[in-house]
Amino acid sequence: MTTSDDQARRDYWAEQMQLGYDLIGKVLPFEVRECGEGFASIPDAAEAAGVEMTFSDSKIAGDLERVFFIREGLANALMTIGREMNERGWMLKIEDGYRSMEMQSQLVRKPDVFDSILRKCIWENGGQLPPIELVFRRAIVLIANIPKIGTHMSGSAVDISVFRRDDGSEVWRGKPYLEMSERTPMRSPFIEPDDLRNRLDITEMMEAHGFIHFPYEFWHYNQGDSMGHILSKQPGPARYGPVHWDSQTNEVTPYEDPVSPLNPMDVIEREVAAAMQRAGQQPG
Repeated sequence: MTTSDDQARRDYWAEQMQLGYDLIGKVLPFEVRECGEGFASIPDAAEAAGVEMTFSDSKIAGDLERVFFIREGLANALMTIGREMNERGWMLKIEDGYRSMEMQSQLVRKPDVFDSILRKCIWENGGQLPPIELVFRRAIVLIANIPKIGTHMSGSAVDISVFRRDDGSEVWRGKPYLEMSERTPMRSPFIEPDDLRNRLDITEMMEAHGFIHFPYEFWHYNQGDSMGHILSKQPGPARYGPVHWDSQTNEVTPYEDPVSPLNPMDVIEREVAAAMQRAGQQPG
């Protein structure tokens, strides 16, 4: 890679992350009137509908299992997408669904995820450790460090991959889930044309049934929340906001403070120091 190529990649990454941060500035004040709708099991819905899907078997962070549930009002649309993919010879893989506050908070601090973001921030800053505020802002965009923008916390989002039914190979999108680089934005110019076509074909199928893509992550789709309304230019209010979910009663309770960071600046600063130690370097 030439110096000019590397600079182009850095410039694109910084531009996209700033656009993502600007989008979040629009989401935070957007009105939400939580509808109180409960959750549906995605695996149970797929079995009942006769749709072939697969599900991630990795932990989200620490010992926390992934929760493959989504708002009841979105389950049928997701099954229709899964069925249409089956008919095309594809199989939808759900990488992630609902996340609790604990899950999302831990995900931000998950070492391999946080370390990846920090490396990109150092690369963006010409090889030097950037100000903590920059890392904080990148974490807001890439790992939703604020509940209201974390549409997984609303139960209104899925992260997905897609595989071929005949041989189990992945419908390649340039990188696998969970990539953190200049290849992560949906329309990144740093992937092959065929990979971009796969991204856009999958997106077309998702958006035909209301699941809007997040422009800065090629795997994330959501619907019915403030982010989805803004991206699809729908007027407010949104019906889904971040909620605590009681899996025993299937009751939801809106967050009291959905716009405060899950991991404040001082926590991010500590995580940066820990990441630098893991990398065998000293911050500062």
